[in-house]
Amino acid sequence: MGKNQHVVPHDGQWAVKGEGNTKATSVHQTQQQAIDAARAIAQHQGSELLIHGKDGQIRAKDSHGKDPFPPKG
Repeated sequence: MGKNQHVVPHDGQWAVKGEGNTKATSVHQTQQQAIDAARAIAQHQGSELLIHGKDGQIRAKDSHGKDPFPPKG
């Protein structure tokens, strides 16, 4: 399983960052472009996608890992 991918605000744009990384993997004009790029990485790595709002708080999550089916609870 790869690093979780975060979509975060970055100098008036949106960045994709691997969890624990200090540098952005990529920077995009729009949040949707960053989400699309991060989703492709998360799907390839089998990791989580975490989307942050402009305030930096996590507003959505999307799992691309090997989740149990059916889900527990």
